[in-house]
Amino acid sequence: MPAVDVDKFTEHLRKHADNKGFGKGRCASFVRLALATGGYRPATWPVHAKDWGPSMLRAGFHTVKVDDLATFKPMKGDVAVIQATTHHKSGHIQGFDGKNWISDFVQKNGFWPGNEYRQETPDYVIYRP
Repeated sequence: MPAVDVDKFTEHLRKHADNKGFGKGRCASFVRLALATGGYRPATWPVHAKDWGPSMLRAGFHTVKVDDLATFKPMKGDVAVIQATTHHKSGHIQGFDGKNWISDFVQKNGFWPGNEYRQETPDYVIYRP
């Protein structure tokens, strides 16, 4: 059983994300606060978004196999941990609210948080509660 209330987690993401622009490099902070609102409060949090995998497993999430991102259907509460790109060394973390992927901004263009991620397609893992 996940240690996170998915409704509280996704509601916090929606309410606090920038809905009109792009992120400001604070995805890990925003997702951390949303997870805490959902009830997950570990002793320590990873600094870099790309390092959040073990924390997601400790929170009761499990990995989801994705054969093709183009046909993948995310579920409310899913969390994606994306590895670094050339200019985004900390990687990225985002949650799915049932409609959009959200980090510190609502990602209206889909899974990848920006052009560099779309071009480089770094490794990622989806975690599901």
